[in-house]
Amino acid sequence: MIGIVLLKVLTLAKLSSEFNYLSMKPTFLLLFLISLFTISGFAQINIIPQPVSIGESSGSFELNDSLLILTSSDELSGLGEYLSDLLFVTNWKGYPVKTFKTSPEKNSIILSLDKSGEYSNDEAYSLTVSENGVIIKAPHSSGLFYGIQTLRQLLPVQIEHTDPSMISRYQKWVVPGVEIVDYPRFQYRGLHLDVARHFFPVEFVKRYIDLLATFKMNRFHWHLTEDQGWRIEIKKYPRLTEIGAWRDSTLIGNYGSGKYDGILHGGFYTQEEIKEVVQYAADRQVTIIPEIEMPGHSSAALAAYPELGCFDKEYHVTSTWGVFEDIYCPKEETFDFLEDVLDEVIELFPGTYIHIGGDEAPKKQWEESPIAQEVIKREGLKDEHELQSYFIHRIEKYLNSKGRQIIGWDEILEGGLAPQATVMSWRGEAGGIEAAKMGHDVIMTPGDTNYLDHYQDKWEEEPIAIGGLTTLEDVFNYEPIPDTLTAEEAKYVLGAQGNVWTEYMHTPSKVEYMAYPRAIALSEVLWSPVQHKNWDDFLARIQSVFTRLDIMGVNYGKQYKK
Repeated sequence: MIGIVLLKVLTLAKLSSEFNYLSMKPTFLLLFLISLFTISGFAQINIIPQPVSIGESSGSFELNDSLLILTSSDELSGLGEYLSDLLFVTNWKGYPVKTFKTSPEKNSIILSLDKSGEYSNDEAYSLTVSENGVIIKAPHSSGLFYGIQTLRQLLPVQIEHTDPSMISRYQKWVVPGVEIVDYPRFQYRGLHLDVARHFFPVEFVKRYIDLLATFKMNRFHWHLTEDQGWRIEIKKYPRLTEIGAWRDSTLIGNYGSGKYDGILHGGFYTQEEIKEVVQYAADRQVTIIPEIEMPGHSSAALAAYPELGCFDKEYHVTSTWGVFEDIYCPKEETFDFLEDVLDEVIELFPGTYIHIGGDEAPKKQWEESPIAQEVIKREGLKDEHELQSYFIHRIEKYLNSKGRQIIGWDEILEGGLAPQATVMSWRGEAGGIEAAKMGHDVIMTPGDTNYLDHYQDKWEEEPIAIGGLTTLEDVFNYEPIPDTLTAEEAKYVLGAQGNVWTEYMHTPSKVEYMAYPRAIALSEVLWSPVQHKNWDDFLARIQSVFTRLDIMGVNYGKQYKK
């Protein structure tokens, strides 16, 4: 069998080289053909992100109507039901979910917690397929969830249908015989969504979380406040959403074009909706990191509560993009307000991190404000940069007292970094390198490779974007550990994140187009061993993922679809 497969591959590769077979490059055709076969003859395992280790086992397993989903404890019944829902189109009656007390039965998919200590971390898992069934083991429910995502990609792509009528009655649901051991390279694997420039409904936020979780990402950075809108209900300060959540117009052309739509835009998430989304994410092993911007990017909050500014003036929710001079005034009333807001945020989001922004905070109003200058004098600060550091230190101290940690954009380094702050490095990697060398945790998100609001192809062929060019290959080739860090310093790099800023994304469909498939490439960067990294192999594997996205109705960029 091996000889026959290789002969077919090499013969067709030769045809490709001489006759431009199927209009593909020889290298890609070779990988494409290899993706049709393995040495044992079944379809190639097109899993993204690529597992740490994948081997062949004897036999394959075909799902049938008598299949059972078995869990090793009652606490896993939710995961069992989640798997049953994923398998809905294979048997519209559903599969029973049971807890096994003795030796598991045959013809089953088993989800088993294994506390043996053989796993590298809580997100690790093993998956074994034989003719008797599928066994997924992990030390924690997160590992079992990721094993389920791998099983999902082992099944035919038609598994992504949600309507059984779309499935041929001759469809066979066969899982190839494999043995997989897998675990992530980085603990922080994130995707961001800005809902302040443009507001998106709860159902889309859930879909966004579903998609990132499918590719084993585990952090959702929810950017909730901005100059252009405040999106989170704060019960103590109702004007934040009554006034701050709405703007009277939106820029519709390129920055500086002066073209506005004249349409009221806005919206916000109630606290009940946020609780619903937080639980939805937790069920998919995703931790939500909320962002409440300070001290800059605060126009919407100041429009609602102008007394928090340094001057007696009228503030507005802005209708264009950019950096604005309006900024929270560093007076006690402001800190009382922010602490009250954060108290309600803490109650809604159980994760360790609260993102406090800290970026693009102009100092002009502080320079002109007697109040700000008095704080500088009182605290013995050198300048307005140290005043921002003082501001961030106070917020960090308050959040630490509540058992939480702050994340800030790399500008929080200016004037002195707060003692326990985690730095999100976006202006290249310099800020992250500096923070790591200081012994601070770092999340890499450099603009040139990790900003998914950039064009992904020639700008004249693409819908309007903020600028820049970041292709799928650019994202895939990104390496989160800078070579200037020592092995010890590199330990402070927790991972990386893709950022989706929505100045030019006014619909969910446009968000998906900009995020995918580039977010999928980032998922492999953050999960898979660096020694496995191979662009041609990834390009071959992602072709079947494109088909899955088609079935799921995801509006993705098709520049690399063959």
